[in-house]
Amino acid sequence: MSALDVLLQGDSSIVLMLRDLAQVPDRVSHLLVLDRGRIVFQGTKTEALAADTVRAVFQPSPLTFQALPSPPTRDSVLSRDPIVIRNVSVWFDDNPVLSDVCWHMKAGQNTLLAGPNGSGKTTLLSLVTGDSPKAYGQDITIFGTRRGSGESVWEIKQHFGLLDTSTHLKFPHHQTVLEAVLSGFYDSQGLYQTTGASQRQIAAQWLDTIRLADLINAQFGTLSFGQQRLVLLARALVKHPRVLILDEPTLGLDAQSTQCLMNCVDHVIATSDIQLIFVSHNIGERPRCINQYLEFQAADNRYQLVCTDD
Repeated sequence: MSALDVLLQGDSSIVLMLRDLAQVPDRVSHLLVLDRGRIVFQGTKTEALAADTVRAVFQPSPLTFQALPSPPTRDSVLSRDPIVIRNVSVWFDDNPVLSDVCWHMKAGQNTLLAGPNGSGKTTLLSLVTGDSPKAYGQDITIFGTRRGSGESVWEIKQHFGLLDTSTHLKFPHHQTVLEAVLSGFYDSQGLYQTTGASQRQIAAQWLDTIRLADLINAQFGTLSFGQQRLVLLARALVKHPRVLILDEPTLGLDAQSTQCLMNCVDHVIATSDIQLIFVSHNIGERPRCINQYLEFQAADNRYQLVCTDD
């Protein structure tokens, strides 16, 4: 029995704040349901589960997404396999983080990277995206070019779009939604550069794709948490990266926002040449497009990377 169950059995009145009906414990007797700052229901749990107004909040009609902006002309080198890693090991303070890791992400594959905190997921990604100097001297090839061949970090990053929780939490709330998306051209936390008309047009098209065009001039901080996450997804996509990296993208989202984001990702992957790396603690939480599975599994006081292709 959990600590929460013990508390609910006691005499004290308890108020729980939850994002999803599925999270409501059995012993809860009454519900108050909020939607967009308004109370839409208050009453017994039995009445709530039968109420159409409650179902409308937690089971809304699925969104249909618009067509993607036209992709840029790709260099022929980007048709090669995105990632080839052979027998890579990384140590920090005499502690092995990665040991003889191999990973081949082929053209057309969309990868789920799963494992608990501290297993090596972030370290592995940093070797690919250019954020870790430990990639040098290792057998790592990105789009046919071996790391350490004279490429800059920014040249590597041009091929990747990233959405992670850190970006969301640090993103400046005073910037407009359009500025937030435009910052993706520069991989910056906010927009501090002058942009051209073509860039603004592309950013607006991505907002139209994810059905948030009507919020283009709104301040980022005024949006709901789920809307902010979708805007940052558009930010990660605005330069039409060859590989989209989503690092725990559903963290903090309710069930409705999670499903919306998953559907949007599947739409993007199905209608473009963009490939996906989806990072999650839970191998069961993934978009439908996933066809390669990387999982860090515990083995002999360390984690071993296991790769499975569909």
